[in-house]
Amino acid sequence: MTLHIFNPEHDIALAANLSNFTAPHAGRQLRHDLGFLPALWAAEGDSVLVENPARADYDYMRLTQSLKRHFGKAIDAHTGKKTVPNWEKKVPALGTAEIQPWGWDKALRAQLKRLGADDALLPSDDQLEDVRLLSHRRTSAKLLPQLQSEGTLGESFECTTANEVEQLLQRYQRLVLKAPWSSSGRGLRFLDAERTPLSMQAGWLKNLLSAQGSVMAEPFYNKAKDFGMEFSCRADGTISYEGLSLFHTTNGAYTGNILATENAKREMISRFVSLDLLDSTKEKICALLPTILKGKYVGPFGVDMMIAEGKLHPCVEINLRRTMGHVALAISPTDDDLVRVMRIEYVDGAYKLKIQRP
Repeated sequence: MTLHIFNPEHDIALAANLSNFTAPHAGRQLRHDLGFLPALWAAEGDSVLVENPARADYDYMRLTQSLKRHFGKAIDAHTGKKTVPNWEKKVPALGTAEIQPWGWDKALRAQLKRLGADDALLPSDDQLEDVRLLSHRRTSAKLLPQLQSEGTLGESFECTTANEVEQLLQRYQRLVLKAPWSSSGRGLRFLDAERTPLSMQAGWLKNLLSAQGSVMAEPFYNKAKDFGMEFSCRADGTISYEGLSLFHTTNGAYTGNILATENAKREMISRFVSLDLLDSTKEKICALLPTILKGKYVGPFGVDMMIAEGKLHPCVEINLRRTMGHVALAISPTDDDLVRVMRIEYVDGAYKLKIQRP
């Protein structure tokens, strides 16, 4: 039996790098309210660790009913389960063969240890350090040049001083600064040589350099479309492609995903960039990532991309964890004519996963 966990505070925990870490309130509530999500990809007989089993069961059943209303029998092809998942508040003493969280970090390991997990089921210090270092945004900056070809754009620089940032700002006039470790929409700052100079972010940058050692600086691009590709890395290092993820953001923060077949999503992307370029980028990622991940990471991951100025940015960042794109893939329709939107909304004091018409 595999025990699944939704820990969306993972990215913030990586930045803190502490065993005794308390996530911000929003992260804790998101985990509490949407803890049932792993049930969507858990296999028959697996368990899901949640804070409130009764609440998880209710929310899971409501979501499956919503999916059936929108997609009819199409959802059966994705769930394939005859029984409701097992909800657990602690790690079962017997029967747990593997633990699969949203993402591994020191804080989660400490939590699971307190909840009764055997050491054999938990990653070592070295394994956690591998995940953390690979999750640094410099990994995507190193991969980016290897994905470049005709029809692409994108540059990324790791800076350790404010002077380096200032030089890049004078060169490009507009920059996006990114914390090496941060969650969706957090840890971003936008600079404009004329309107928002570096002096306006001097305090933030000083604190970031002190806490994380560097900052990633990228030219600002006029973005036309956010999307990504979802993958999984096997124990032998081979990479499997899972599907496209077409998502929406507001000021860098995730707001929702398109639910559609792979064919329908490819048709949407083809309006912006050639499918040949898309496919060659996918093949390069599958060929290049084993040398980076083999022996250090096993599990799902995503590569965020974007269309800007008529070109493909093939690696905005790598998310070395499960993503909302994987969630969307787990519940997308099998009918090319059905397209819906999956959103996370804060309603009446709680986070809700909603399926809506576009």
